[in-house]
Formats: sequence, structure tokens, C-alpha cells
Amino acid sequence: MSSVAAGLRCLTLNVLGPANPDWERRSRLIGAELRAQQADVVALQEVPTDERLDELLGPGYHVTPFSQTSEDGTGGVLATRAEHRVLEEIGQGTPENGQDLPWYATLVVELESSVGSLVVAHHKPSWPFPLEVEREQQALRAASAVERWAGDRPAVVLGDFDATPDSASMQLWRGRRSLEDVSVCYQDAWETVRGDEPGLTFTSENPLVRAGEVATAISRRIDYVLVRAGRHGPMLQVVDCRRLLDHPVEGVWASDHFGVVADLALPHHPPGSWADYPAAEPG
Repeated sequence: MSSVAAGLRCLTLNVLGPANPDWERRSRLIGAELRAQQADVVALQEVPTDERLDELLGPGYHVTPFSQTSEDGTGGVLATRAEHRVLEEIGQGTPENGQDLPWYATLVVELESSVGSLVVAHHKPSWPFPLEVEREQQALRAASAVERWAGDRPAVVLGDFDATPDSASMQLWRGRRSLEDVSVCYQDAWETVRGDEPGLTFTSENPLVRAGEVATAISRRIDYVLVRAGRHGPMLQVVDCRRLLDHPVEGVWASDHFGVVADLALPHHPPGSWADYPAAEPG
């Protein structure tokens, strides 16, 4: 499966790293699927940042890991087909979440792509359920940085946000609320093409969730590809959005998260302009 013509394929997946059950079989499945997707932008979480990462991604990527990892070398990674330039990494650790993961961060890069000059951010906020106030502040810091770097360019923000669409942090991202006199708007790729379909990415139908540390949690949609909007709406058109690795293959579930992959393209006509409007047929 190749990238859409003159478009941009973006993919995010929390891989549930090697410290967790069945990694050998799961990693083979994840690697095969990642290579098949041939995505232009890949954000991975809970992923080994050593040579095992190359086995998952395959050749042809420019890779930047988050600067911090867990003791076993797992963390977050942003990989792009086109060469990218790191603009900023925002450490998102706080006294409240500092004992959970050392690699909470937002990595912001820029690249020249098939849809033009683009800013991409891989965002990984706090995961514990009660820390929505932390996720709000992390979203505010990340969104402010992306806006500052993007200027009049499109931007894509993707990752495991550990927040449902109705949460305060996701409302900020999606333009449903402001915070500290700051407002932004990023269109949810899933919502754009799937409407109110649940699109759950962390669900009890997955035995890795049922066997895991948060087995009592309600099934949720917490993994996203977001597209920056300007005055007249999103600067890139969402062509398609779907879940990834959302069923077992030969009895193997790839991760406790399902991935999200979105195909983006330049709009048929620039936002804020009119296309040629067809004249009425005579008679």
C-alpha cells in the first residue's frame, strides 16, 4: 500500500514496547504493517530507540527520538520520509507526572513534503487518568509552539494523547475551548471522514487491554492525527482516516493501542477562496 498521489500519509501507533508480553511476535506484525503502509510521517510511542527501531520501520526514514527514554531505552520517535529539521522539543514532565514516564514531550519539526513546507509535531502528554489539568497545560505549551513555528504553513500534530475527544485538552486542540486566552483549531482527521463513529483505539475488545494495567477503564479513543486550521478551515484536506492493526493476525494482537493512519492532500482550492461554480443548465 503506497502513499496517496501528491499527498501525505501520517501514522501514529503506541507499540506497547518490549517489556510487555509477546513482543517477539507482536514486533514482527508491527514491522510488517509499518513497512506495508509506507507512511510519510510516523509517530511511535513506547518504542525501542535502538537498532530494533530500524527493524520495525524499515529503510528510508529520517528518525528523531525524544531526547529522554525509560531505563529500558523505550520512548517516543518521529520518523519522516523526507529529511526534517528539528525546531524544538518541549519537555512535558512535571512534578505531578515525573515518576510515570521520563519521555513526556512534544517534538516539533519542519520538512518539505509533497504538500509543501510543513510543520509536524509528535505530542505525548501525561497518561494517568486524574491528570487532565496536566494534559491541558501540556496541550497549551505544545499548541503555542506549533503556532509560533508554523506561521502561515500547514501543520500536523499526532500521537497518543491519552485523552478522549470530549476532554478539556482535546477541546483546546480542536477549537472547542480556549485556555489562558489562547485558542487554536486543529481538525480531527477521524472525525472529518468518520463523523461520530466511535473509532476506539484503546478498547476492552483487545485482550492486551483486558490483561493490562488499566483493564477496568472504559474503552476510549485517545490516538489522533490533527490537521491545523487557519481562518477558513484546515489547510490540508483529509482524504481518508482509518484504524491500524485493530484486529488479530493469526491470533496475534499487535499492541494494546490501535494505530491511526490518515491520508492528507492539498485542497481542491485554497481555503478562503471560491472554486469555479458551475453555471445552471439553460432551460
